[in-house]
Amino acid sequence: MSQERKPRRGDLLELTLERFDERGGGLGRSGEYALELPRAIPGERVRAEVLWRRRNRLGARVQERLEPSPHAVEPRCAHFGSCGGCSFQSLSYAAQLAGLHELVVRAFRAQGFAGELEIAPVEGARELYGYRNRMEFTFSNRRWIARDEPQGAEAGFALGLHAPGLHSKVIDVGACPIQPPAMDRILATLRSEARARALEPWDLAAHRGLLRHALLRSSRASGEILVDLVTSSDAPELVEPYAAAVLARHPEITTFVQNVNTRLGQTAQGERERVLHGPGFIVERLLGLSFAISSNSFFQTNSAQAERLFTLVRELCATGGGERIFDLYCGTGTIALVLAARAREVVGFELAPSAVADARANAARNGIENVRFVEGDVLAALARESQPPDVCVVDPPRAGLHPKLIAVLGALGPRRIVYVSCNPVSGARDARALSDLRYRVRQVQPIDLFPHTPHVECLFTLERES
Repeated sequence: MSQERKPRRGDLLELTLERFDERGGGLGRSGEYALELPRAIPGERVRAEVLWRRRNRLGARVQERLEPSPHAVEPRCAHFGSCGGCSFQSLSYAAQLAGLHELVVRAFRAQGFAGELEIAPVEGARELYGYRNRMEFTFSNRRWIARDEPQGAEAGFALGLHAPGLHSKVIDVGACPIQPPAMDRILATLRSEARARALEPWDLAAHRGLLRHALLRSSRASGEILVDLVTSSDAPELVEPYAAAVLARHPEITTFVQNVNTRLGQTAQGERERVLHGPGFIVERLLGLSFAISSNSFFQTNSAQAERLFTLVRELCATGGGERIFDLYCGTGTIALVLAARAREVVGFELAPSAVADARANAARNGIENVRFVEGDVLAALARESQPPDVCVVDPPRAGLHPKLIAVLGALGPRRIVYVSCNPVSGARDARALSDLRYRVRQVQPIDLFPHTPHVECLFTLERES
């Protein structure tokens, strides 16, 4: 390819990947062009085929791997080449943490935070495999066929995860090393019993079939396991014998529920739920507190790292027991309940009614009386509060805080804001907006809750300047 002309679709480029991006792909440079390359890791030298060009950015795919990365390791998962869930299993964990740290640094530098802001090293996870307490699998009549499978391989049944970029194809997952081994065994039985009984998997194109999803949840503290079978109809004459057969082979399952989703949308949440076995929930314990987790409850998917995250939040709040704390986007109230022992009052704000119901139930379960949960739009709910907080904890979704909410926080004027960010880009943007309202950003502490992925949580404190 002539160096004078611009790269075009189909051109071949040789380059070494420099770092990874927040989507789990590799990034490198070819002359003046930044190149995005899925399924590549830093330090790897590749020959890549150009797929698209937008200004000075190129998208490409690996055609040949020329030199391995010095940070490469052998991935543990048999589905690693097809499944996009854990994009960095082939990258050493030290290199993963270094890459996550660079993502955070770049996000804050882009917002004008330079050397005066300390960004601590990423706190790594203690457990790199078997850490996920919740996995959602999909039934499908369109199985993804891997390249090394023989021609004519059976493709009419799958229970697993979607192939990256292909919503219509499902990888038939034999085992997933980031979930506990007990969940692997249950997944295999759900598949074998469904096939033995000729239960029809969901057809995404024709909108028919009985089996849609299987959601598995486990408790690290108690060992309890929940199975949630999502079907397109009640069909008790089919579902109940199926559930009984699975339970007979797995007495470790403490509760089995059925959710019925008659809608076309591919969601694991049903319009109605039946409890077929057990209490309908499992119990997890964090920092001395007990939490009931049902099929649709939100709860951090890495219990061990969640406990560390909540410990850090509690330390950053630095309360002595007489403070009033607001917990915005409180979900099922986990952080609010953890903070209650060192506060005069904690008020949690959450839009989702089911999450608020779970939060109130968890407060009652733990006998905590100085916590109040407010259901509804956060902005409207804050306007009804007559007494401002001393400390405010915010744990927003990936999009970050709404500009109107940032203005309200500035008007409320808590002396300290503890920000829990699941997206460094939106977190850094909000930190800049709050610093314009006379809040000073203290040290940023990233923490890895999802090993082998590009996701990283960030904790930082903003203190109001006098």
